Amino acid sequence: MENINKTDNVIKRLRRIEGQIKGIQRMVSQNKCCPDILVQVAAARAALNKVGGIILENHMKDCIKNSVELEDNDQELDKLIDTILKYTK
Repeated sequence: MENINKTDNVIKRLRRIEGQIKGIQRMVSQNKCCPDILVQVAAARAALNKVGGIILENHMKDCIKNSVELEDNDQELDKLIDTILKYTK
């Protein structure tokens, strides 16, 4: 049940971000001033980073739980490090 709530939360956030992106597209097509557009781009970027952080946090918790249960800590830890490095690039 908890995993469904996490998924719903991420989907809601992504839909809001989608709305932000569509708003930015409208602003560009309507030739709104650049500083206003850039503020919205920064807001959308921050929202997307937040979603990525939530997904990464959930992944880390699942990996740690799985590695403890499987007692395969090194391989799971390597996968987790690889994921973090890819996410932060």
